[in-house]
Amino acid sequence: MEAENQAKIEVEMEEGKTFLSDAFDYKGAPAEKAKTGGWISAATILGIEMCERFTSMGIATNLVTYLDHTMNQPSATSSTIVSNFSGVAFLTCLLGGFIADSFLGRYWTIAIFAVVEALGAGVLAISATVPGMRPPPCYPSQTVNCVKANILQMGIFYIGLCALGMGLAGVKSSVSALATDQFDHNDKKEKTKMEFFFNRFYLVINIGTILAVTVLVYIQDEVSRGVGYGICAAAMITADIIYLSRSRKYRYKKRSGSPLIQVAQVIAAAIKKRQLEFPSDVSLLYEDSSPESRVHRTNHFRWLDKAAIISDGDFGKEGSANPNPWKLCTLTKVEELKMMIKILPIWATTIMFWCVHAQMITFSVQQAASMDRSIGKFQVPPASFNVFFIGGIMVTLALYDSLIMKRSGGSRGLTNLQKIGVGLAISIIAMAAAAGMEQKRLKVIRSYKKTPTTTLPLTAFILVPQFAIVGIAEAFIYSGSLAFFIGQAPKGMKAISNSLFLTTIAFGYFVTAILVNLIKKITPGKDGIPWLASKINDSRLDYFYAVISVLGLINFGVYLVCAKWYKPNSSHGSASDDVNASHDEERPGDAGIS
Repeated sequence: MEAENQAKIEVEMEEGKTFLSDAFDYKGAPAEKAKTGGWISAATILGIEMCERFTSMGIATNLVTYLDHTMNQPSATSSTIVSNFSGVAFLTCLLGGFIADSFLGRYWTIAIFAVVEALGAGVLAISATVPGMRPPPCYPSQTVNCVKANILQMGIFYIGLCALGMGLAGVKSSVSALATDQFDHNDKKEKTKMEFFFNRFYLVINIGTILAVTVLVYIQDEVSRGVGYGICAAAMITADIIYLSRSRKYRYKKRSGSPLIQVAQVIAAAIKKRQLEFPSDVSLLYEDSSPESRVHRTNHFRWLDKAAIISDGDFGKEGSANPNPWKLCTLTKVEELKMMIKILPIWATTIMFWCVHAQMITFSVQQAASMDRSIGKFQVPPASFNVFFIGGIMVTLALYDSLIMKRSGGSRGLTNLQKIGVGLAISIIAMAAAAGMEQKRLKVIRSYKKTPTTTLPLTAFILVPQFAIVGIAEAFIYSGSLAFFIGQAPKGMKAISNSLFLTTIAFGYFVTAILVNLIKKITPGKDGIPWLASKINDSRLDYFYAVISVLGLINFGVYLVCAKWYKPNSSHGSASDDVNASHDEERPGDAGIS
């Protein structure tokens, strides 16, 4: 059977040359196995992801200080802007995936949106460089007469930010999938190379992240924002040129259409036929999928089954053999949608973690900016404290790989649901620790007769635990949830599973923005100052962190119930990856806003 399956994929067209029937070269002909794809092609594709991460992380992690100190925005407003930007960017990944699947294809989506991201960084560089594009400086000793950025200045800034977010969404939605396409999944040797490549290349990609939060952030703070943002634009253009230079060596796959269309078709057909009665025999429901890809019917969400009821007009007036997909869907397509719906409770309970994550690039950076960051004569940039966050991720993954996976022979370890649970639990501890560290900072502030406007005589390195602990939590959350979504998604919707994961990040940032605005409105006390005041030193971040910790605890309880309720997919033709097994093929892509 294995030999037959291999024969379906590989076609011998010339003596000594093997061609792939499911992959094509740049001319549209079957791809020659020896001359296309492989490690070098995949590395070139993921190189553009490394530069994308360098750009987005380098700008996003330090954006809150730019809004605070250059655009003269209130502390809470700066946090909201950064949270909304990150949320919209990751949510737009769904649109990027739709464009790639339905119109441009993965190759051109990456090429075009990399340029868009470079243009966004370029606009931000202009905004930070041209004097008229930012308000007059506001020094720490000033308590009044600080002029905020006007509508034009913020407008130019938002244009650059929107272009940056669109570029991020386009690149991220397709880069991992196109890199995966460079390996033949039906060839055991190439599949092994692919797994080894992705697992090891994760460390290389994180070099881009570390460079972003150290070197690039330092250039922004000590040289100029314009130069820093200009470097980001140049990095994306350079990576895109290198990416395009290997166009003849890539393997390409035909566009299969967006899974989002399939979802819409099933729902539309079910609604149109909501008044119809179910047939007495379920075998009468429409099905034309091949036996090997067919999914058995389940009793969950039975109202969706009506999309597979055959009725008059489903096949058109001329008696076409193919039905109108908006009127009649196969039972397999219906069941695939049901499988995605089953994932949603787990998806929803992971959102809270990304709310915790958002604090690392917003309020935690503002905390560091108010404290003593010196190492001898060297001043560590506030946003560079995220290096401890990245370090927490990398050390945790390395220890997990060496202590757990190798001891278990690489086949067992924590299940994906267990990883998610561990990550959620650790994130609660992280926010509790952050609240404790903030109380220490506030104690120093209270020792002053009036709110200090200079650097506090308290080392910012007491914030290292909250950065590192959130990094440890993300190592479990990221690998567990991404592998869970990919493993439990049906074959026909694998393309949407990565985007579904990225939406949890998006909604986590949106929840943060909502919480910030809500806390500002409901917490003003007798003195009229809310917990999240205009200045970080007037705020009660310890209360805010405590609220997030409590919400995280409640969310953790809900997650445990959802995880216990969830039953792994076992239907024939589905993605049968066991939820209680580790996934050696996990793709640890972004480790943050990356």
